[in-house]
Amino acid sequence: MYDSGKIIAGLIVFVLLVTFPFISNMGKASAKPKPSIDTPVINEMAVKKCVEPKEFMRAEHMQLLNNWRDSVVRNGDRIYVNTAGQSYNMSLQNTCMNCHSNKKKFCDECHNYMAVNPYCWSCHIQPKEQPNEQPKENML
Repeated sequence: MYDSGKIIAGLIVFVLLVTFPFISNMGKASAKPKPSIDTPVINEMAVKKCVEPKEFMRAEHMQLLNNWRDSVVRNGDRIYVNTAGQSYNMSLQNTCMNCHSNKKKFCDECHNYMAVNPYCWSCHIQPKEQPNEQPKENML
């Protein structure tokens, strides 16, 4: 082979280009999000629990919401019975967002971390964030 030097150099350049993104980001992982459940409705609850257990909701909430959407829109079913036998109204805005009213700190933090763009707000009205009320200092 007369061009073995060029082939080896080309392979080295190729390997460097392919591995560069991995090498340059090594050790630069983003901080894991900590969604805030600090909302007035959740703070008033004696027992803080969602429609399903926390582990299920972390892993399967999007599938649950898709199933709710299909049940409500296609079948007209509006009541969800969870694994504990409790009934809930299948509503993103009236059930989920009632408790998780801090969309920026609860929903967006994880969705941005995972680089997903849920399409919930293409049909639903996006909730307006309530500004944090700061105690007003006396200006005298």
